[in-house]
Amino acid sequence: MKQLTGLDATFLYMETPNSFGHVNGLAVYRRPDDPDYKPYEAFKAQIESRLHLLDPFRRRLVEVPLGLDHPYWINDPDFDIDFHVRHIAIPPPGDREQLAAQVARIIGRPMDRTKPLWEAYVMEGLEGDEYAVLTKIHHATVDGASGVELLTILLDTDPAGDAVPADDGEWTPDSIPTDLELLSRTVGSFVRRPARLARVQLNAIQQMAEITRNKGLETLVANARQQVPALRRLRSEEQPLTPTGTAPRTPFNRSITPHRRLAIRSVALSDIKKLKTKADATVNDVVMTMCAGALRNYLQHHDSLPDVPLQAMVPVSIRTGDEEDRWTNRVSSLIAALPTHIDDPLERLEMTRAAMVAAKEQFELVPADALVDLANFSSPALAAQAARVATSLRIADQANPPVNVVISNVPGPRQPLFVAGAELQHYYPVSTIGEGIGLNITVHSYLDTLDIGLVSCRELVPDLEYLVELHVDEIEVLFKALKIKRKKPA
Repeated sequence: MKQLTGLDATFLYMETPNSFGHVNGLAVYRRPDDPDYKPYEAFKAQIESRLHLLDPFRRRLVEVPLGLDHPYWINDPDFDIDFHVRHIAIPPPGDREQLAAQVARIIGRPMDRTKPLWEAYVMEGLEGDEYAVLTKIHHATVDGASGVELLTILLDTDPAGDAVPADDGEWTPDSIPTDLELLSRTVGSFVRRPARLARVQLNAIQQMAEITRNKGLETLVANARQQVPALRRLRSEEQPLTPTGTAPRTPFNRSITPHRRLAIRSVALSDIKKLKTKADATVNDVVMTMCAGALRNYLQHHDSLPDVPLQAMVPVSIRTGDEEDRWTNRVSSLIAALPTHIDDPLERLEMTRAAMVAAKEQFELVPADALVDLANFSSPALAAQAARVATSLRIADQANPPVNVVISNVPGPRQPLFVAGAELQHYYPVSTIGEGIGLNITVHSYLDTLDIGLVSCRELVPDLEYLVELHVDEIEVLFKALKIKRKKPA
């Protein structure tokens, strides 16, 4: 029995009838050359053979009465794999749009908290020799980095199958604790909390002192800006590089419904790398520029382009590799100005790169570890009530949002992966949206492919397919702007 961290539990507290805390991945596989191959049975057997390596798959929540403290994980005494692994079909012709529509319906449903917080849907009926698997797992269980690790454990690097470590037999089901037992633990936690809070605060001060080297933050920021030529060049621009205050309003920054849309596409990772090399940038700079250009064109099309930059929340992993528990959240985020107000693509790329540098500098001024630790002291009942109140009062319709969009770039495996001989072709990220932020853009790299997944509120972005096409088009725009010859796909 293990208590959730404050950050893990936050993804539970944010849930409302319209906003969900699960994240998802859509894997597309090519069937092996075997007429008797059965995707559902093969995938289910693959999970069963590795359950002893996949702790999140057999643990379930128990919540403290009245929301007085963070919930606990226990080993589920009633684990039933048939509840979690499900078998469905896509109607003919089984194209990507039909697949995305089915996935959008599934992710628009909350998860059963009396069961381990994951589901897998094996989807047959796709065009050609492919099938898909949608995995749906709660963010309280894993973050992006641990989700990739979970994927690599679940899949094989050899089409004939990898050797799987033997089950040591240590896993045993827990009995479900009574309310009295949970309240007794809560009292003990309250007694220890003041000392724990003091330690967190002292650690934050110590980390801040190390970062500033005993100098004031103003001096640190001034010195950092003098060391970054891109910031000096762009300091005279009318719009700030670092976000100030709230973000501008857009059509997708309103109260959301429980209904979702999904649009998926793929581009060559080698194209992204050519762009970043020519521009002396990073892969993430190119991804952010792609998003900025696509959003600019989309908002112009709808006569709703703000004359100031959009603001993007960018998740950042703070994993060190030394974590005692790998199945937990070690993630923070930075806020970056997204230069959608810039028309020229090269200026937009330069501004994006400088804005990301500035955002990272601001991020480093606040110890991310300390912020994560401080989440342990939030009130579960108050956090959940605040989320419900914000939804019921439709506050997102009355005030500017804190950010406009979430953009995430998740590095994936660099070697081919298989499940029972079926080779993974694509892994489309299918993330989550929140109240007032009705659009999420996530990319995931695998081999030489960058798979793009856009998730939106169905009512706020009715033409999500158009928006994802604009992202693909933006790659060609950058090739032309940088004067690079691009090979046409065969």
